[in-house]
Amino acid sequence: MSSVKLARRVTNIRVSPSTAAAQKARDLKAAGRNIVDLTVGEPDFDTPDSIKNVAIEAIRDGDTKYTPVNGTVALRKAIQQDYATRLGIECALDTICVGGGAKQILFLALTATVEKGDEVIIPAPYWVSYPDMVVANGGTPVILRCGEDTGFKLTPQALADAITPATRWVVLNSPSNPTGVAYTAEELKALGEVLGRHPHVLVLCDEIYDRIWYADFPACSIVSVVPELADRALVVNGVSKSYAMTGWRIGYGAGPKDLIDAINKLQSQSSSCPSSISQAAAAAALTGDQATVTETVEVYRERCERAWERLNAIEGLSCVKPDGAFYLYPNCSGVIGKTTPEGKKIESDLDFVIYLLESAGVATIHGAAYGLEPYFRLSTATSKEILEEGCDRIERACKALR
Repeated sequence: MSSVKLARRVTNIRVSPSTAAAQKARDLKAAGRNIVDLTVGEPDFDTPDSIKNVAIEAIRDGDTKYTPVNGTVALRKAIQQDYATRLGIECALDTICVGGGAKQILFLALTATVEKGDEVIIPAPYWVSYPDMVVANGGTPVILRCGEDTGFKLTPQALADAITPATRWVVLNSPSNPTGVAYTAEELKALGEVLGRHPHVLVLCDEIYDRIWYADFPACSIVSVVPELADRALVVNGVSKSYAMTGWRIGYGAGPKDLIDAINKLQSQSSSCPSSISQAAAAAALTGDQATVTETVEVYRERCERAWERLNAIEGLSCVKPDGAFYLYPNCSGVIGKTTPEGKKIESDLDFVIYLLESAGVATIHGAAYGLEPYFRLSTATSKEILEEGCDRIERACKALR
């Protein structure tokens, strides 16, 4: 047994449930099982050739050295232009930071601001990493359950009731992982009115999916709707999802200069800077022809709508239609209490997800991992054929319950 004594910041957090579920699916496949893997939120498309070619050029041109901690000027200008033209958010170059994925920016923002006794309001369902990021940095996650009755969204009253003198941040993820729902401008304005009464509360805006959009209302950020919040909001995005660049590891944020400076300081002492090649590719992605994004979003839309229709037609399941992203978060309360063909009672969404995996070979993630049950999350960022097979198997498994 190892004699290494680990710090509490590590022992107090979990391995990411989505990462664990994806690894379980890979392990079962490697063991010869026929698994339909619907766990991973990763585009099945390849990075567009136009972006890859810019990266290859950068390598050949010797653009392989350290970059500024906060990212190359070319990439920050591209981010600045994108935020201004697409969201109406004006930001100076020195108020933009670039990191190894949006996840790193989120983590460093919390590291820079959260201490023991600080609270971070997290609406549930939430992306699985938010609470553990807060705990790892010594803070206390304050989970607010936002059910289907509120469209899985945080309401102004719930926000007002949760804010205390210890509140440091509120997290807004739109469109959401796992539900795909997004806030309208009116909803963001109402939340902004509450935040306006509490100037000590910062706003962490995770907008990584805001280009993968299906709703009939426009994508917007709380900073563009309530500009007065610009001096205490961090708007985080990246190229991973929209441009199929998950492995390139580029994310970025725009916010108050003192916060951006602190994030840059932390990065200077940890990873120094993001990859120069990946930054060149990301700048090309943001400034180049966006036709590929438009085309892939339409494919995601078709897949998502088809899977949504299929799941809603299965007895015992129901599903809210997403506004964006590539996830579905079906309600499985209708199967809770039923019994499997093997005689095991389904008592929770975790039981149901295990049943789907063991009896049908469908890998999904249980809703409790996202802070709200009884649900399960599946990714629609896979082929139409795989999704159809997954829905077929889920339907057969549900019909077999008694």
